[in-house]
Amino acid sequence: MSVYDRLKQLNITLPSMTTPVAAFVPFVRSGKMLFVSGHIAKRDGKPWAGKLGAQLSTADGKQAALNIAIDLIGTLQAACENLDNISRIVKLMILVNSAPEFTEQHLVANGASELFIDVFGEAGSHARTAFGVAQTPFGACVEIDLVAEMK
Repeated sequence: MSVYDRLKQLNITLPSMTTPVAAFVPFVRSGKMLFVSGHIAKRDGKPWAGKLGAQLSTADGKQAALNIAIDLIGTLQAACENLDNISRIVKLMILVNSAPEFTEQHLVANGASELFIDVFGEAGSHARTAFGVAQTPFGACVEIDLVAEMK
C-alpha cells in the first residue's frame, strides 16, 4: 500500500510547507538524506503555547506531536515530491516544553512516532530522542525535527 493510500485511510490531508520565520531553510537534502528543520506545535494556525505538566496535559502534548508529524510529512512531500520515494524515517528529535517535574516526554513523543509508523509502515520506525526543555520558539509546547532517507 502506498503512503498516499495510508494517508487517505487515516483521513489526513497534508498541509503546504510552512515558510520559516527565521534564518534557515525548511529542509536540506544531502545525497539520499533529508534533514527537515524543526516544526512547532500549532493550533488554529497559531503556536500552541504552554508547558507540559503545568498548563497542558500529556494527552495535549501527544496530540500536538501528532499534529506536528502531519506538518513534517507535508514538508517531506515538498522536499521529495513523492512520499513513496522515502525509504526510511531515520530519526526524530522531540523537544517538549516542560515544567521541571514533568517526566512524560516519551509519551508525548509517541504522538509523532506512532503516526510515522502508521503512515510509512516498517519504514516509519525510527531512532528517537525526546527530552524536556525550558522553552521553545514562541512558547510552543512541542517542537520536532526529523531525518529521512530517500530511495
